[in-house]
Amino acid sequence: MDLARWHLPVLILLVIAGVATRANATEFYTEDLRIPMAEAGPQGLEAFLVRPAGTKRYPLALLSHGSPRSFDDRATMSAHKYYGIALEYARRGFAALIVMRRGYGTSPGGRIDSVGGCANAAYLPAAAVAVADLRAAIDAMTRRPDVTTSGMIAAGHSAGGLATVALTAQAPAGLVAAISFAGGRGSRDDDDVCNEDGLVQAFASFGKTSRVPMLWVYAANDSYFGPALARRFYDGFRAGGGNAKFVTAPPYSDDGHYLYSVVARPQWTPYLDAFLRERGLAHDMLSAPDPLPPPGQLNDAAKAEFSRYLASTTPHKAFAVSSNGGYGWRSGRDTVDDARRDSLAACMKWSPTCTLYAVDDQLAGGTQRTSTDQSSRAR
Repeated sequence: MDLARWHLPVLILLVIAGVATRANATEFYTEDLRIPMAEAGPQGLEAFLVRPAGTKRYPLALLSHGSPRSFDDRATMSAHKYYGIALEYARRGFAALIVMRRGYGTSPGGRIDSVGGCANAAYLPAAAVAVADLRAAIDAMTRRPDVTTSGMIAAGHSAGGLATVALTAQAPAGLVAAISFAGGRGSRDDDDVCNEDGLVQAFASFGKTSRVPMLWVYAANDSYFGPALARRFYDGFRAGGGNAKFVTAPPYSDDGHYLYSVVARPQWTPYLDAFLRERGLAHDMLSAPDPLPPPGQLNDAAKAEFSRYLASTTPHKAFAVSSNGGYGWRSGRDTVDDARRDSLAACMKWSPTCTLYAVDDQLAGGTQRTSTDQSSRAR
């Protein structure tokens, strides 16, 4: 969301952009990455890491995204857009990695994971492509000093859920549990899935070798994969020997396919927490980043805009202010430096002097530890 406004309150207050970070704030480390993968060329795969800001090695939570119905929408996808989801895993003591598979976001690959024509959609080859990408990400994480793949989990939504199930069928060392939210592929319209029988057979095939404990969650009003079809997926998977717990969640909003979202965290995180406890994988819950106080020189309308800034979950973002109440903010930028530059420029449209007040979820004067390095340190 891009917004810039200027207001001049009667009383000019001191700019507090340099105030230190709050002592009780929970801090999280974030880093933009490119995952090395020969098949992805020199650019590698786009990825984004979120973990607690401690010094130990955190178990990996490998997060997989869905696939939009329109191919053209893939280019607009970004690992940053999953920050709010990744933060929930980081709060639970994991190093959460969102990796954009080949052909999504800025990861090269085109239509490499295509299932082909709808009537004969081939899901196994497409899943094999996804698994190769996820394995490349795991391999990169094994080389980091702050992440461990021992005791790692994997979680995915929609096509990412199918990819996660497929990953468990060729389970890498260290994978101890996996979660699929609304897992599936091939939905071209509400209750219209390409080659349903072929998709059911794909799940059954994965079940023949998958033995990693899994949690499957489908909302009762999922328009992509309705309850009857989801049960067919599960029955086929279990018939082959797959180990999964099936949960039918209550209807969510207008379409339960989007239960796994930032807005719906209160609805899906209890399923996640119960599953982690059952598997002995629960860690101490970290609090979310403390809400930042609004700049004191803003009037009520401007403070409402600052609340919208705080609610934005697509880093990188920044909020700039001036002493006379002017402000500007930008979110969804590729790097922290981009967010800083653009928010300052937005503010300075209204005031000649502006300073940074907040960057991502921290005060600009705090000890933020966000890297803008676009290359993987795991090379």
